[in-house]
Amino acid sequence: MKLTNQLSKQQFNDVYLFLSKRSYWSKGINQDKLRTALDNSLCFALVEGGQLIAFARVVSDFATFANLLDVFVLEPFRGKGFGKKLIDAVVTHPKLQGLRRFTLATHDAHDLYRQFGFECPTQPEFMMERYDKEANKRGTNTV
Repeated sequence: MKLTNQLSKQQFNDVYLFLSKRSYWSKGINQDKLRTALDNSLCFALVEGGQLIAFARVVSDFATFANLLDVFVLEPFRGKGFGKKLIDAVVTHPKLQGLRRFTLATHDAHDLYRQFGFECPTQPEFMMERYDKEANKRGTNTV
């Protein structure tokens, strides 16, 4: 098994199929939008013989802030410690050291992330967001 930051065409397709069809957070995302998101992120993929096992991506300025997104382990590989290996690779990556804030959103994996120092926000009343539940259905923004 190896960790890579670059996806092959097949690995991109595997990420796309999982996120667009099986994830609860990106269901319906189109390929162009996902390609733009991945192109502007630091991606992490665990692969074995070219086969995708697990994936995550980070959006960051690499100085003060990072946000962990789209973390998943494909179904046949769950329960074997690959999620922990993936998150360990993320939090120990040299470009992601010394950040003031490293955030993520999760529906059901709090125990996993706590093992790597993530906690609920200390001041959630300061946190705000703009959320568009229909955004994944639209194409990417062009400048």
